[in-house]
Amino acid sequence: MKKLLLTLVLGMVAVFGFSQVRWDVKFGMNFSNMTKLDETKALPGFTMGVGADYAFTENWAFQPGIMITSKGYKMKYGDEKATARPIYLDIPILAAYKFNITDNTKFVINAGPYLAFGLGGKFKEHWDNGDDWKIFDDKGENCKRFDLGLQWGLGVELGEHYLVNFTAQHGFIKPFDGDVYNDKGDEISPKNINFAIGVGYRF
Repeated sequence: MKKLLLTLVLGMVAVFGFSQVRWDVKFGMNFSNMTKLDETKALPGFTMGVGADYAFTENWAFQPGIMITSKGYKMKYGDEKATARPIYLDIPILAAYKFNITDNTKFVINAGPYLAFGLGGKFKEHWDNGDDWKIFDDKGENCKRFDLGLQWGLGVELGEHYLVNFTAQHGFIKPFDGDVYNDKGDEISPKNINFAIGVGYRF
């Protein structure tokens, strides 16, 4: 996994080292959850990182990035609450289409796959004497560190430098090892979902 991550990062640097590209920094707030788990609810978190914009034409661009993102969910058992908050390194690989809506404003639609690598995080019980344990540790929650899914977004570019965007992610890989069942006893395959709104500055 570490070798794959290093290869992807070095590949991006090599490609853009010989291309006309603009770099940006982004940060924002997100809401994440798991699909098919009825007892879970959205958990607020953060996302921040860097991206690149390589314009092939006036309308089409390639937009990869490297983001640190908190994901997870919260649960409630009667009066007792718990949260799972894994932290991922996300690598979106997006194609973008842009068009002018005013002289200084462009509307942007982008979509493509993302790769995610678990960096850390905890599952925590929020009650008296509640315990906590690591998300990706085999002595803790033992979740899978690797995730893969689809990302898409809508946004605007204001002038030459300012960005506003809405982003959605839907994972393809079940993050838990072993079988997972719903309240009815049916086996299910939950996935990560994440929605974020953010701002950025392009250099």
